This record gives sequence, structure tokens and C-alpha cells, in this order.
Amino acid sequence: MKKIVFNLCLLVAVSCTSQKDISQKDWIQLFNGKDMNDWTVKIRNHASGENFGNTFRVEDGLLKVRYDQYENFDDQFGHLFYKDKFSSYLLVIEYRFTGEQVNGGADWALRNSGTMLHGQSPQSMALDQDFPVSLEAQFLGGDGQHDRSTNNLCTPGTNVFMNDTLFTPHCINSTSPTFHGEQWVRAEVLVLGDSIMKHIVNGDTVMSYTKPQYDGKDKWTQQLGMKDGVTIKEGTISLQSESHPIDFRKVELFDLKKYADNQIELNNIINQLKRRSY
Repeated sequence: MKKIVFNLCLLVAVSCTSQKDISQKDWIQLFNGKDMNDWTVKIRNHASGENFGNTFRVEDGLLKVRYDQYENFDDQFGHLFYKDKFSSYLLVIEYRFTGEQVNGGADWALRNSGTMLHGQSPQSMALDQDFPVSLEAQFLGGDGQHDRSTNNLCTPGTNVFMNDTLFTPHCINSTSPTFHGEQWVRAEVLVLGDSIMKHIVNGDTVMSYTKPQYDGKDKWTQQLGMKDGVTIKEGTISLQSESHPIDFRKVELFDLKKYADNQIELNNIINQLKRRSY
């Protein structure tokens, strides 16, 4: 009996000492609060790197999307791409919608933005391409009257599995509450390569899916030479401009890549992240 108890205690001790704590160096501040030096703009019908109309800007410590230099939106959808690609990570974004939609914006784009995950590079996008081939964590703001979830999923040039079934519609709503007005919202996405992805709002998981993959029927995917059903293990992260002003005050990422091959260690780190204060 004493031997069994001793072995159990030894097992617990080894387990506890083998677990690693969250390291601050694993957090990457994608938005540094000062500038966009680590980012590249790509706006439809404009060359990569051209920030038409000063759409994306940093003011008062915020990363802002604005349209005061537009006469009409004219489907000039834009994306701001971070310089590096990532595979496994927790992405944290704090955003708020503000102001009025620019003239010419579509009805569905009212208080609509998002972040694109596992995306292509801005340099590989066609001049007239509206959205990068990617998975979109779609941010929606309430209109003051109707329910409107946020951190939804849209799939430009991609598909995923929902409940072990291939999901091919373009968008699906999450189970999040509606956020009216100009309040700040904390949206997170847990991404584990080509396996599982979870959307989180203010600490609550509102959606999960698996096996992100290319949709071979999409014309932009075809131009990239990506075959149908090939899973997506990594890619770019970008922020959207879709005709409604939005502010971002935090865009940070906890890199999980070095933990990905050790399931016990990975689960430990993810559990630590879950226990963070919101």
C-alpha cells in the first residue's frame, strides 16, 4: 500500500513539474499601439501596399478603419495583413464599431468587419479580388433592434467540417449575444493548425469546427492552384475594411506552435489561457 501511494505521489510530482507555465515571450503584440510597420494593406482594385484613402490608420493608440476620404465605397473591400504566417495560436482582438457606414456600402456590411485566418498573402491576391482565400471570424455589431451574433464564420474559398459533416455554405452564425452601440467586445479564436478552431466571445466559446480546407470550386482558390479538400495548416492574419468604421485597441497572439507536438503540454497551456481573467 505504501509503495502504491509513493508511486502515485511520484507520478503527480513528475506531472506537475513537467507542465510549463505561460511565458510572456510567447505573446506577440501584432498591433503595437504606435504604427502599422508590421502590416501590409491590400484594397480591392489597388496594388498591394497602397493604403487608398488612408483607410487603415493609427490614431490615439487605436488601429482605426475610416472612410472620410471616400466619395463612395464602390466595393473597395480592404484587408490589413500582418507580416508573418501562423499555424497554432490563440488570437485576441478587442474591437468596437463606431460612426456611420460610408456611402455605397452594402446593407449586409452595416457594422460588419472581421479577421481573416489561415489566409493567403496580400502579394498573391489579384488586383480585383475582394477577399483573400481564408477563414473569416466575422465581427457584427447590433443595429439597436435585432439579434445579431458576432465572431461568426465565413469561408471565402474554403470549407470546414461542422459536427463531422462537410460544411459548404458561405457563413454560419455563432451563439454569441448581440452587442449594440459602440461598446468594446473581446473576440478570440483558438487555432490548432488543420485540426480544430474555436471562436470565443468575452470568455465563452460560441462556435467550433474542424478540418479547414480549400474549396476547389472557388475561382480565387483555382487561381492559387489549391486543390479541393486540401487542409490548411497555416496562413496569414488580416483585419477587414468592409465599409463601416471600426476601432481595434488590442490585437495580440499567443503562439502555440512549439507546444503543438506535445498534447499534454498543449492542453496545459490552453487550460492556463482559459483561466485568464477577462
